[in-house]
Amino acid sequence: MKQHRLAAAVALVGLVLAGCDSQTSVELKTPAQKASYGIGLNMGKSLAQEGMDDLDSKAVAQGIEDAVGKKEQKLKDEELVEAFAALQKRAEERMAKMSEESAAAGKKFLEENGKKPGVTTTASGLQYEVVQKADGPQPKPTDVVTVHYTGKLTNGTVFDSSVERGSPIDLPVSGVIPGWVEGLQLMHVGEKYKLYIPADLAYGAQSPSPAIPANSVLVFDLELLAIKDPAKEDAAAK
Repeated sequence: MKQHRLAAAVALVGLVLAGCDSQTSVELKTPAQKASYGIGLNMGKSLAQEGMDDLDSKAVAQGIEDAVGKKEQKLKDEELVEAFAALQKRAEERMAKMSEESAAAGKKFLEENGKKPGVTTTASGLQYEVVQKADGPQPKPTDVVTVHYTGKLTNGTVFDSSVERGSPIDLPVSGVIPGWVEGLQLMHVGEKYKLYIPADLAYGAQSPSPAIPANSVLVFDLELLAIKDPAKEDAAAK
């Protein structure tokens, strides 16, 4: 299946590249031209994220030209299968290495961060700072809460933020990543925390987004705005 996905991705990139020399400026005026560029851009990003950043664009274009022109293909199917397998293996090796490096960097970050004044490390490995204290109630695992947050990588890169969107979100305490489940139950309504979440309490090796590398430590600025009242919610619904 991976080989088929790779082949399809290469084909889509080739549709944009076919007949175009890398030094030739491409017009991006019509909706079709813009959409074509978007397809190539998105697929190129996807391939680069999978470690396929050294594909030969001219060879891709030649393959598309031969297929569209119904010319005899220059490589046998067996050779193509072998090439796809080799490329996929190399990409997986690269991703595995990046994952290992990310895990090692995360471990080092947490070791150093845990020594800073004001940072508390729990038994699970979660680290947190109380940025703003308050005396409101604390949520239970069965509660739904309203929060504002900004999620960052350890280098400061923001990958998600309700603050930037200008809209807090409601979420079930028990329906989020383990680091949040634990962190939310430590907080009182009105408080602001900074959470430092180890990879095994976040997404681990299975990242949900290209913006979050595998095995990443995640840093969240989290504000607990309210605990939703189920009775009031039910009454409003009626």
